[in-house]
Amino acid sequence: MSFLSELMKQKNKLKETETVVTKVDGQRFVERGGNVEQLDSTYGFVVDTKPDNVPVMIVDHLYIGSQDCTAKSVLESYDIKCVLSVGIDADVDVVHKYVMCLDLPETDIKPVLCESLPFIHKAIGSRDNVLVHCNAGVSRTSMVAIAYLMHYNSMQYVDAYNLVKEKRPAIQPNAGFKQQLMKMEPGKVILSTHTNH
Repeated sequence: MSFLSELMKQKNKLKETETVVTKVDGQRFVERGGNVEQLDSTYGFVVDTKPDNVPVMIVDHLYIGSQDCTAKSVLESYDIKCVLSVGIDADVDVVHKYVMCLDLPETDIKPVLCESLPFIHKAIGSRDNVLVHCNAGVSRTSMVAIAYLMHYNSMQYVDAYNLVKEKRPAIQPNAGFKQQLMKMEPGKVILSTHTNH
């Protein structure tokens, strides 16, 4: 028996498979047995239908979360008096600060931290609950929370990262943010006349 005929025999034993392909414009196709058939169109991305509206307390008075946490009902139920919006603004009826920050590895985080950390520290010093949020509460939010712990609690990057990750497992500062934070010295993340140790 030739190799080719043996190969054909084995091919005939294979089960037919079907592959669903979703293109970026949301069109879905199913490929089965060499035929391609279009399915109902949907979005070309995963639609987040569940709100991520539970802020997580990192240390006393410091909460982090996604933009869903800025809902009035959430702020009231967690007694949040201050909101720091990082890279995405929120319409809230509490003390609020917006800091521009793109979630890109090349973004310089120093100016972001110089604006953000004193705002958080002032709220915590007044024993007011403060929420730090970005869009998803994953990269920018965690970068600010980690930097806060490094600066005001003199924590090493790894310890600060692990604490924030333990409280909110979804966090993941982008690679550029991580590199910049790792180079920063605990207790000296921002050097400003507004900071007190």
